[in-house]
Amino acid sequence: MHARSPIQDYIPNVIKGQEEQALDGQVLLNIDPVTGEQLCTVARSGKADIERAVAAARLAQSEWADMTPVSRGDLLREAALLMRDRSEEFAEIVSLETGKSRQDARGETGAAVEMGLFVAGEGRRFFGKTTTSAVPNRTSLVVRQPLGVAGLIIAANTPIANVAWKVYPALLCGNTAVMKASEDTPATAWAAAKLFHEVGVPPGVFNVVQGFGPEAGAPLVEHQDVDLISFTGSCDVGRQIQASAGARLAKVCMELGGKNPLIVCDDADLDRAVATAAMSAFSNAGQRCASGSRLIVFDGIYDRFKEQLLEHTQGLTLGSADDDDLGPVINQRQLENMIAAVERARQTGATVLTGGGRLTDDAHRNGFFMMPTLLEGATGSDEISQAELFGPIACLYRVSDFEEALELANNSPFGLTAAIHTANIDRGMTFLSRIKAGVASINGATYGSEPHMPFGGVRQSGTGWREAGAEALDVYSDWKTIYINADPTRV
Repeated sequence: MHARSPIQDYIPNVIKGQEEQALDGQVLLNIDPVTGEQLCTVARSGKADIERAVAAARLAQSEWADMTPVSRGDLLREAALLMRDRSEEFAEIVSLETGKSRQDARGETGAAVEMGLFVAGEGRRFFGKTTTSAVPNRTSLVVRQPLGVAGLIIAANTPIANVAWKVYPALLCGNTAVMKASEDTPATAWAAAKLFHEVGVPPGVFNVVQGFGPEAGAPLVEHQDVDLISFTGSCDVGRQIQASAGARLAKVCMELGGKNPLIVCDDADLDRAVATAAMSAFSNAGQRCASGSRLIVFDGIYDRFKEQLLEHTQGLTLGSADDDDLGPVINQRQLENMIAAVERARQTGATVLTGGGRLTDDAHRNGFFMMPTLLEGATGSDEISQAELFGPIACLYRVSDFEEALELANNSPFGLTAAIHTANIDRGMTFLSRIKAGVASINGATYGSEPHMPFGGVRQSGTGWREAGAEALDVYSDWKTIYINADPTRV
């Protein structure tokens, strides 16, 4: 373990405000993706641990729901402010677990704080609606009500932001929660659970269980007392969750990633487009659901764009220091999957322009560093054009005009984010109306969501719900229609 690390030697579950080992004593290892060395051991939970956590959440839910949204929001604001006070500690935990720079981890922690502050404010804007009735002397209104126990399953790419996106709105709406943390970033969720307890969120309201998906996540999804599953992760796991939770008619919210296009037109600001494309493709080591992995470029500027982007990409530095451009991918398995996907693309006719493999110099060989990779020559239907790789890998495509660019951009099983770079307002507005995506940008990156704006996608990018923004309240609450009948003769 790192000297003076805020990550303790053993990361437990947090159930009913108490740290607990897995009931059978099993552990898993948390590995530093920069060095390949062990960071800590982690509780390896099973079905019995999930039963305990769900029981604690169920027991606490009624009293928590009886508090006003304003009171719940006040507590959540205290949690966000304390996280801000301890932002350096959280940034260090995130940096150690993910391998990203401390600077990037600070930015992520700041985003988590802003999410908390925004959601806390929604406690005073917990709007329903009042409307008219066709019946005399009848008042009609709609109010929000909690679902019950929320099962939250998060990914490792932005761990503290992922905690904030789900926990704050789930709790504000009067639910209690059991979070299954990513096995690659267990300490971030553990530290967050401790913080929520410290500010006075009652025991059992926010519980964290550690472990692997099949052993800890699956029992959470299957549990009859879990009223909602909110999941961020891969399509394959999402299908399993949908089938399992759907069989018992539980509410399911899933954000399942993307294969996001960035179109560069022949009238684009080329320098800006190159810099934005590189950030979209490679920042956070490409581990973004909103990563720009398909770069679609007009023929008239393709060669110049490719030359500049290659030069930019080959100048990127890898490491966990603040002056590095990107860090490692999260684990060995992900790294091997990425390398294999690039090799399959090469064998089917794509050309690797730069990168394509693991960084093996003395400073990086023990970590999980995937070189920033650019390919060209893949068709729109090739595996590498269709499958989300979740790493620093992007493909270049040459197109003749706007219609071909838009057709290629929409040729995807996903529909999360998209961007176009152009000086033509007509092109830009037509793109916004015809692109099949949940988020679209003109002259910007494919990523960059804000806490007050809804985020989510269409097709296989999710199940249609939106997290972040006030729209997240629709995920974590149900509507109750109320009729109040009065008799004026009895006044």
